[in-house]
Order: sequence, then C-alpha cells, then structure tokens
Amino acid sequence: MFPIKNSKMRGILSMILGGAALTISDAATKYLTSSLPIGEILFIRALLVLIIICLITWMRGRLEDLRIRTIGGQGLRSFLAVCSTILIVTSLSLLPLNEVIAILFVGPLFIAILAGPLLGERVGVRRWVAILIGFGGMLIIVRPGSAAFQLAALIPVAAALVASFRDIVTREISAKESSAAILFYSTLALTVFGLATLPFGWALLDGEEILVALLAGVMFGIGHYFIIEGFSYAEASIVAPYRYLNIVWAAILGFAIWQEIPSSWTFLGAPLIVVSGLYILVGEKMSPVKMVDSKNDL
Repeated sequence: MFPIKNSKMRGILSMILGGAALTISDAATKYLTSSLPIGEILFIRALLVLIIICLITWMRGRLEDLRIRTIGGQGLRSFLAVCSTILIVTSLSLLPLNEVIAILFVGPLFIAILAGPLLGERVGVRRWVAILIGFGGMLIIVRPGSAAFQLAALIPVAAALVASFRDIVTREISAKESSAAILFYSTLALTVFGLATLPFGWALLDGEEILVALLAGVMFGIGHYFIIEGFSYAEASIVAPYRYLNIVWAAILGFAIWQEIPSSWTFLGAPLIVVSGLYILVGEKMSPVKMVDSKNDL
C-alpha cells in the first residue's frame, strides 16, 4: 500500500492516516447533527461504509471472509456497536469535538478494568494506578459537581463504557471471525437501525449536506481500513499510541469549523488520559483487541 519497506513505519503511517480520517468523519457527522436526525445520519454513513466494505472485499476476491461463524457473538457485538454509535453521535451533537474525543479515550481504561472479570486477565497494581490517573483526567474534563458541569458530558463516558464491552466481545470472536466480517455485520446492524427511524421523520438533504454525508461515510470506511492495516503491519504496542493524535486532529478541526478552543480543563485532563492509556497499551503490553478503536463507533 505504501512505498515503505519497514513494516513498523507502514503500520504507524496507517494508524495516523486512519485516525485523521476517522476524526474528519466525526467532524462531518457533528456538522450534520445541526440539521438532520441522528437516525438518518447513522443510516447514510453506515450505508456508505457497507458499500465500501463490499467493494474492497470483492476487489480482493475475498467474499468468503464475510461468512458468519459465530451468530451469537456477532449479534451481541452488533447490538453494542449500535448502542455506542448512538451515544457517540449524540455526544457530538451536544459537546465540542475536542472534548468528546478526549473523553472517549477512557475506553482503554474501561477495557483494562473489564479484562479481569470477563477475560480472566490479571490487572497489576501499576495498571490500577494508571487507570485511576486516567479516570482522574476524565473527571477534570467532565467536572462533576461544579457549576460548569453538563449532564451531556456523561454521554461520551457511557459511550466509552459500551464500546469497551463491544471490544471485549470483539476479542472473543476475532479468533473465528475475519476483520471484514466483524466490521460488515456491525455496519449492517447500524444501517438497519438507521432505516428503522424513517417513520419518525427524516429531512431532505440539500447539496451541501449530501457532500458532507458522503465525506462522513467515505472517511469512516477509509479510517477503519487504515486502522486494520496498521494493526496488521506491527504490534499494537507500537502503532496504537498514535491513535491519540486524534485529540490533536479534533482540536484543529473543532477550531477551524466551529472556532472551538479546548478549555483549560481539557488541556489538564486530556494528557492524564493519554499517559495512562499509553502505559496500559505499551508499558503493560496488554493484548490487543482486534480491529478496535475504542473511540470510534464500530
């Protein structure tokens, strides 16, 4: 894919490009929430991603990769993907882009906590310290109990928790299911859910909204493709830390489009979330979840 022979560098570049594409998709989705119902946005974006998945799989001659092998696991993951996506898009409609992205990165901390009771993984003292530091960073951003506290700030926290359960399920079924199948059926579930909201009222898209919707869907599909490729080129402990650049991309796009400036609380809390997440990913070398981006929808 890249004219680079070093697989680690290819993995890092893939992760950076994937993260940038997903953040562009998030920004486009946030833009659409000002004029379109959430269900309609989910349908349009998911349908475009579904088409991209089918085209890439067909061009590679790997349609058999879409065969479902664990119906229960795929069904549970798809349900969790739909729930987390609804929460994420709702968050984007109510909060600054940079704040949503920063809070969503507590996902790896939730996974570290859940890995013990659900996967039987041992969580050491140092990892618990990292988890507490990360949640401290999240609390600094959310500021519960303060006059500036918004109830809406709890929505991305809930999204990160639900996405963590989704990622745990992904880890369990990834031994039998291909990455293409996992992404395909979760996207199919989102498409069906979005279509089911049609009776509750959709809006006609104008030319600008059509272009933004296309951008959201295409960037979402491209983003996940590059992230999958990134994990295939190098170990998660090498490439996953570069996903935290999404916070930088979100700050840039938020300022460029909505003149959003990260609050001093976000500047204080986000680094704590990043440092704790990096320790869990790199320092403890936690086993990676296949094709997972806890910040993202699928």
